[in-house]
Amino acid sequence: MGMYKYIREAWKNPKESYVGDLLKVRMIRWRREPVVVRVERPTRLDRARNLGYQAKQGYIIARVRVRKGGRKRPRWKGGRKPSKMGMIKYSPKKSLQWIAEEKAARKFPNLEVLNSYWVGEDGMYRWFEVILVDPHHPVVKNDPKIAWIAGKAHKGRVFRGLTSAGKRSRGLLNKGKGAEKIRPSIRANKGKGK
Repeated sequence: MGMYKYIREAWKNPKESYVGDLLKVRMIRWRREPVVVRVERPTRLDRARNLGYQAKQGYIIARVRVRKGGRKRPRWKGGRKPSKMGMIKYSPKKSLQWIAEEKAARKFPNLEVLNSYWVGEDGMYRWFEVILVDPHHPVVKNDPKIAWIAGKAHKGRVFRGLTSAGKRSRGLLNKGKGAEKIRPSIRANKGKGK
């Protein structure tokens, strides 16, 4: 097995491998850090490389912390009985991973989100590492593998659900029978096919 395969196997079951002990120690530090932190190098090198990360100029890794659980809504000012306030039992229509990508994009507005992956969680938080790319960097523009991200169509791609996590939340990874009303979007298909 090559090095990347050993890393991949260890991360498949973190609690049973050396990764579990590392995460316990790391998460103590991660909890005290800000929500979005720029990281020197990926925690999961195999996953980052698989999703398009390259160790060269123009690529940045950010670790993002997201609160787990349902969506907390603002409390009503007017009079209502508690059961009709509509505060609890609401879920966000986005995955936590997509939310993490958006947080990273807001922190680094000049960069575009390429992809992201899970790095750990505890009872309260979930952490993701987000791969960001500088579309204006000459190294990125001259690399045919990633030069597409500099195009106008990919500006603010994370906020339009064009990343892998965004497409999964929108249902676009489902294809064929049963997914007819998902494309181009659920709202675009509303009222059709009656």
